[in-house]
Amino acid sequence: MDNSTSREEKYQEHKPHKHHSLIEHTGEKSLQEVNGTVSVPPMGAPFWKRLLAFSGPGALVAVGYMDPGNWVTSIMGGAAYHYLLLSVILISSLIAMLLQYMAGKLGIVKQEDLAQATGNRTNKAGRIFLWLITEIALVCTDIAEVVGGAIALSLLFGWPLLVTVFLTAFDVIILLLLMKFGFRKIEAIVATLILTILVVFVYLTALSRPDWMAILGNYVPRPKTLDGQGLHGLDSPIVMTAGIIGATVMPHNLYLHSSISQTRKVDHSNPAAVKDAVRLMAWDSNIQLTLAFFINSMLLIVGAALFFGHAGELQGFHELYDALNNRNIAGAIASPFLSTLFALALLASGQNSTITGTLTGEIIMEGFLHFKIPMWLRRVITRGIAIAPVLAVTIYYGGNEAHLDQLIQSTQVALSVVLPFSMAPLIYFTSSKKIMGEFANSAWVKWTGWICFVGLTIINIYLVGSQFGLF
Repeated sequence: MDNSTSREEKYQEHKPHKHHSLIEHTGEKSLQEVNGTVSVPPMGAPFWKRLLAFSGPGALVAVGYMDPGNWVTSIMGGAAYHYLLLSVILISSLIAMLLQYMAGKLGIVKQEDLAQATGNRTNKAGRIFLWLITEIALVCTDIAEVVGGAIALSLLFGWPLLVTVFLTAFDVIILLLLMKFGFRKIEAIVATLILTILVVFVYLTALSRPDWMAILGNYVPRPKTLDGQGLHGLDSPIVMTAGIIGATVMPHNLYLHSSISQTRKVDHSNPAAVKDAVRLMAWDSNIQLTLAFFINSMLLIVGAALFFGHAGELQGFHELYDALNNRNIAGAIASPFLSTLFALALLASGQNSTITGTLTGEIIMEGFLHFKIPMWLRRVITRGIAIAPVLAVTIYYGGNEAHLDQLIQSTQVALSVVLPFSMAPLIYFTSSKKIMGEFANSAWVKWTGWICFVGLTIINIYLVGSQFGLF
C-alpha cells in the first residue's frame, strides 16, 4: 500500500495550472462542485430538522436498489418460485444497509470516497485492476437502465425498440440540465420518482391480493432457497438468488454513497459534529433503503401473486406489460390502466438510475485514475459503451425483446460476481483504527461485514462453477 499523503502531494505537484486537454489530473475533493455545499442546522437544533437537512443522499443510493435490473430478477423470481426468494431480498437489504453505512461513514470521516481511499492506498496495477472491475459493474448497471428505459418508451408510445434504444442516449441532456439546479433539487426529483414507484406498486400489490401469511413465512430463509432442483440455466434458483443479490446490493452504490455523503457542511474539527453527521447519515440511508426493500418485496410479491405458474410465458417486460392487461393471467384486475402504470414506473426507475450512474462514473474515474473529464463526455462514453451491446442484441435478434431481458438478467448476475471486489476494501478501510480512528467499525460490524463477504464469495464461486458444469 502507498502512503496517501505523499501520493496526494505528488498529484498536487504535477497538477497543471492551465488545461489544454479534456483530461485533467486532479487531487481535488470528491465531486468537488457539490462537496460541502448543503448547509445543515446547528447541533442544538431539533433532531427532525437536522435529519431533514441530511436526507437526500440516501434517496440517490436507494435508486440503485430499485433499478430496472431489480424488476426482471424480482418479478421473475416470484413468477418462478412464488414467495420463496423473499428471504433473499430481506438478507440482501440488510447487507446493503450495513455496507452503505460503512460507505457513508468513510466519506464523512475521511473526506474520501471509496475510489479515492482505494486509489490512494494501492499500487498502480491494483488501482487499474479495481477500476476496470468497477467499470464493468457500472456498465452492467447502465445496460439495465438502457434496456429498461427503451422498453418503457416502446410500451408507452409503440415505437420500435431500435428507435427507443437510440433515444436513451439523450438522457445525458436531462442530467446536465438537472445539475444546473443544484444538488438538493436533484435529490428532491429523485425522491419524487421513488415515491411514484412506491405508490404504483403499493396499488398493484393491494389489487393482486397476495397470501400475506405465506409472505411473512418466506422472509425466513429456508435450505431449499438455494436448491438446485427445478429450472436450470438463467432461471435456476442459484442464478436467481445471485441475480437478486447483484440487483439489490449494488457495487457502484458503495462508491456513490461515500462521495455524496460529503455534500453536507460538517465541522470536521469537532469530533462530536462528525459523530452526529454519521448518525444522521445512517438514519437517512436506512430509511431510504427500507423503502427500497418494500419496493423490491412488492416486485416479487406481484410476480408471485399474479404470475406464478406462468413463468414460462413471462420472460420480460413486454410480456409483463401485456399480462397486466390479460384477464387469463392477471385475473379480474387486468386493465390497460395497470399496464400503463407499470410502464410509467419502469421509465421513472430507468431515469432515476441514469442520474446516479453518471455521478458514480465521475467518482470512480477521478478516484482510481486521478483524472477527470467533463460530465457530458463522461456520460457519452458510459452510455455509448452500454448502448453498444444493447444495439447489437437488438439488431441481431430483430428487436426481439426476450433477448434484451436475458441480457439484463445476465448483467445482474455479473454485478453479484463483481460485488466482493468493492466490499473487501470498504470493510478493510472502515475497520482500520489507523485509518478511521475512533470511528472504526465495532467488532460486530466488522465481523458481520466479513461474514457477508465470505458468504457472497461462496455463492459467486458456486455460480460461476455451475455455469461451466463444475457443480
